[in-house]
Amino acid sequence: MLKIYKTNSSEKKIKKIKKIAIDSWMDLTSPTNDEIDKVVAKTAVDKDLITKMLDVEEPPRIERSGNAILVVVDTPYLDEDHQYTTIPLGIIITDNNYIITVSPKKTTILNSFKQDKIKDFHTAKKTRFLIQILLHTAASYLKVLKQVNKDIEEKEEELKKQTKNKDLVDMLEIEKTLVYFMTSLKANDIVLGKLSKGNILPLYENDGELLDDAIIEYKQAMEMTSIYKDILSSIKNTYSTIVSNNLNIAMKFLAAATIVLSIPTMISSFLGMNVKLGKIASADNAFLIIIGISLATSLIVALLLKKKDML
Repeated sequence: MLKIYKTNSSEKKIKKIKKIAIDSWMDLTSPTNDEIDKVVAKTAVDKDLITKMLDVEEPPRIERSGNAILVVVDTPYLDEDHQYTTIPLGIIITDNNYIITVSPKKTTILNSFKQDKIKDFHTAKKTRFLIQILLHTAASYLKVLKQVNKDIEEKEEELKKQTKNKDLVDMLEIEKTLVYFMTSLKANDIVLGKLSKGNILPLYENDGELLDDAIIEYKQAMEMTSIYKDILSSIKNTYSTIVSNNLNIAMKFLAAATIVLSIPTMISSFLGMNVKLGKIASADNAFLIIIGISLATSLIVALLLKKKDML
């Protein structure tokens, strides 16, 4: 899908236009070959810069080819299974005053720009636009991380009530999300560090301050991701220990119960042998005497086991 936008200098509002124009922004989302060829023909950008961005595994980096610079960053993405992961977003700035964004899947990162919700946004200020995208991406990570923290707290409350395999699997999915985020945030931070040197793209008035804000946001997102990952790991280890301890308690109880229940069987087995039982055999209440001896012996053994905290 190809959509073209341009901000009006007089009204200072972004509008969707039909034709590619100087200082316009072309947004490509999982584009067709015809759409890519249309953009390439108008901007003279290297086609390979666009096509390689259709790979969801494309790593964050900065690359120059021909008349354009490609900046790739990873952005948060909610997949079909409602699990958070990351996908690459490519921002191409050309020497002939065009800016192109390319994403292999539909993402919400750029919606605020399209809806004119970003302060001081202008498609003609391409370096500023790039930094604003980076800053907005960092803010998106922070927003998603707050939701991830809520999910961790909800799963923790559910595990306190009853340990289910589904809850543990959900914890694993959250941990995978945090691993993806940490890897992507570190790579994005390296990209920002290279941009901050000012030798890749010129930094204009206030751009440096905006870039510093973006770097701070990424540092904060990395710190939050690390904290949540440690918390999640601690919760998993704790519940793993609890499950193991509960199993040990159950096995200890079953072993003690088996000992207690085996005593009547042993006594009846001995007395049931073909041996002389003396006065017990001739007594009218011999059965009750044997039952009493069995119960008394079982009770004594049970009390001893209880004293040793085995029952």
